[in-house]
This record gives sequence, structure tokens and C-alpha cells, in this order.
Amino acid sequence: MALLRSDIADKNIVDRTKRRRNSDVARAVRRTRDRLAQRPGALAFDRDLLRLHAHAMTGSATAIPLLVLVITVAGLIAGMRGEILIWAMLTTTCYAGLALVAHRVSKMDLAKLDTQGVKRIFLIGHFLSGLGWAYFAGIGCEECQLEQFPIVKAVILLLAMAATALIASSLRGALLVTFALPVVIYGVGISHSPEAVDLLMTALLALSLPFFAYVASRLNRSSVMLLSFRSEKDGLIAELETAKSMSDEARRRAEEANLAKSRFLASMSHELRTPLNAILGFSEVMSNEVLGPMQNATYRDYAQDVHDSGQHLLNLINEILDLSRIEAGRYQLNEEPVQLLHIVEECCHLMELKAHNRDLRIVQQFEAELPRLYADERAVRQIALNLLSNAVKFTPPGGEILVRVGWTAGGGQYLSVKDNGPGIPPEEIPVVLSAFGQGSIAIKSAEQGTGLGLPIVQGLIAMHGGEFQLHSKLREGTEAIAIFPLSRVMEVLPALPTKAVAAAGRRRQSA
Repeated sequence: MALLRSDIADKNIVDRTKRRRNSDVARAVRRTRDRLAQRPGALAFDRDLLRLHAHAMTGSATAIPLLVLVITVAGLIAGMRGEILIWAMLTTTCYAGLALVAHRVSKMDLAKLDTQGVKRIFLIGHFLSGLGWAYFAGIGCEECQLEQFPIVKAVILLLAMAATALIASSLRGALLVTFALPVVIYGVGISHSPEAVDLLMTALLALSLPFFAYVASRLNRSSVMLLSFRSEKDGLIAELETAKSMSDEARRRAEEANLAKSRFLASMSHELRTPLNAILGFSEVMSNEVLGPMQNATYRDYAQDVHDSGQHLLNLINEILDLSRIEAGRYQLNEEPVQLLHIVEECCHLMELKAHNRDLRIVQQFEAELPRLYADERAVRQIALNLLSNAVKFTPPGGEILVRVGWTAGGGQYLSVKDNGPGIPPEEIPVVLSAFGQGSIAIKSAEQGTGLGLPIVQGLIAMHGGEFQLHSKLREGTEAIAIFPLSRVMEVLPALPTKAVAAAGRRRQSA
């Protein structure tokens, strides 16, 4: 059966058929995984190295030909004619072909690059360019009458080897393929000369080739290390992009879930309260025998139980709705000047009967003449009642509840409710401060409660810009402190002088 999809946002929460993942992110992850997949133990980045070599050859395509041009001009000035021109054309053509191959490789897709084939083509190109240097190593200069011409050739070959070692370091073996034959030909050409300088230059060339090869291998290893770091960086970026994509998807689903919860609570608020009103009303009429006495006393007790259960359910619904509005930021504060001391005192009177039934004593310690707070009276009353009801609920018979109202050290006002009950273990304090969280003592004592009282208090205090603290020790009791900041305290205006009051009254009468 096909999954039906609704256009309403809160109906799509479990719809997993739509692909929401960013395609660019998916491609980046796939490319990174392909690059990381070519690690057979040691780091091997053959394709990346070939791409680096291609870029190096195209970037320095004019370097070697420019050196050839300078050598050719110098040879022509020295008196060389045909051989130097043939060498210049041959070498320049070989390097132009090598640059053309490098340009094509640099434009190819890295994933489709045939490493073995491209490496073979590059090595062949370097060997062909080495033929030009081999031709140069074999030419002579009888007409230029330069006695030190072999030394000049050796110096030029050393310069060419050094430049190739730097340019072609990304391709292993390129230097040896290019200059092994020229060095051999140079040695063969010098072998008939008994002069020590020529032999020394031959030995220098023979030793320079492995030295420059070693330098090229070190540069190659550095390139591999840089590629490794870049690959790891790309992998981390891809993972971060994937995590961001998943986070965005989770945030979207959370927003949809929150919208669905809000709609559900709004609907249940009406759908549950309507029958509850009838249940509470009729059960109260039956338990109080308003329409006449009930013949069976058990039925009257049942009606009272129904009324109590309905009242408990109604309180639960109200608390859930209050907490959901606070979490959604839709709880509107009707702020006005209120007396914290008077509100707490009224709440203590309301809880006196319940505390007396449990053989508890409520002790009030209020500081006199506290100024007014600019706060929501209903929210402040709810804070005080929730803290007092929790203290009454968990304090054993014969206990004492200390209620204090006064100044804070920062100039604000506080409400403190302290009991001498069993207390809360330190590890359970975050639990009781979370929604629907109940400590082990509350579960063992089977006290009725939803675990929403303290989260509601915490949310209401936060909306007033204050702070809620909960301190507890096992077998010593619990203290809950609601702190209102200094910004909520209203300054007391000084009284007007008697003469000023009389003058103001006379002005009003004359008017």
C-alpha cells in the first residue's frame, strides 16, 4: 500500500520517502570517500600526484624552452650553426608535446583518470625530451674554438637536471628517465679525453643525477603528505556538511513536531475539558446529594472518587498546557505592580488546611515593607503554590515548612520554601527539574504528581528574568528558592510634604 502524503506540515513528520539531503553534499562525500578508498595501507595518491605533475608541467611550460632558447642564442654567437638549431627544434618540440599532454590530463576528470596509462605516457614524454638533451651531450664545437666546452655542457646539464627535479618531482622516475641517457652519452664522449677536469665533470654529473633524484623523492614525499592533509581536511569538511545537513533536517522535524504538539494540545484542551466539566459537575452534584439523598452510600463515595479523579486530570491538563506555552514562548505575562509578600501570604493561608490535615506547620518569615514587583500576579501565585504544594506533599507528618520572603544580595527579592523532609539525592536534581521527572522518593511514596510543578516554576521565573535554585540533602530536607531580579523591583516614591498636598488640593478646588 502506498504511503499517503499530506500537505499539512504536522502530517509529514514520519514521511521518509522524500529525499531532503543536499545533492552537493552527497557528491562531496562520495568524492572524498573515493579519494580515501585508494589507500592500500600506505598513503597513495597516484591520481592527485599525476594531476599535480600535469599542473606543474603546464605552469612551467616556458621554463625549459626558454633555457633552450638562451643556450641556442649563445651557441649561435659562439659560432655553432646547424647542430645547435637542430637540437633546439628537437628539444622544444618534445617539451611542447609534453606540455600538451599535461594540459589534457589537467582537464580530465580525476575519478576517470587511468593512472597507469597516464603515468606511462608522461614517462615516454620525458624520455623523448631526454633524447634532446642526449643529442646536446653528444654535439661538439670545433668551429667555436672553445676549450672548456665540455665543462659548459656539464653545467647546462646540471641546470637542466635541477630544473627538472623541481618541476617533475610529483612523478617518480621522471628525472632518471630524462637524464640517464644524456649522462651516459656525455661520459662516453669524454672518455677519450685524458684531462682531469673532464673526468671530474663526468663524475660530478654521475653523482648529481642520484642526488637530484633523492631531492625529487623528498619533494614527492612532501607532496604526498600535503595531499594527505588536504584529503583529511576535505573529509572533515564533508562530514561537517553532512552533519549540518542532518542537523537542519532534525531541526525541521523538531519544528514540525513542535507544531504538531501545539495543535494536539490546543485540540485536546477543548476536547478533554468539555467532557471533564460535565464529569466534575455531575459527580459533585451526586456526591453532595443536591437532588436528593442516595440510598447506597457506596455510590456516593464512588461519585466523590470520580470527582477527585476528574479534578486531578483537569489539573494535569492545565499544567501540560502551561508548560507547553512556556516552552513555545507563547505564555503572555500580564505584568503589573504586585506585592510578593501579600501573594505568598495568601498562598500560605490556602495551604493551611492541607498542611493541618497532614500535621504540618507552616512558619512564615517575611521582611517588612518590601516594595512592589513588576510581575504577573497569576504567575507569581502559581510559583508560590507549586513550591508550597511540593513541600506539603513530601514533608512527613509532624514536620515543618519554612517560608521566607526578603531581599537578595543583589537588590532583588526572593521566595524560599524549605522543608525538613527526606530530601533529594544530588544526582536526581536534574531529573526533578525536567518535564515529567520524578525522584525515587516520590515514586516510592506513590504521591500523586505529574512532575511538571518545578519545570513550570523554572520556566515562569526565567520569563521574569530571574533564577530558580534547588538545594537538597538527604535526610535533611529541600529548599526551593525563586529569585526575582533587581530590574523587577519598583522604587518607592517619597511622600509629598503636607504643605504641597494642601496646596495641590486648593488648586483643584479653585479649578
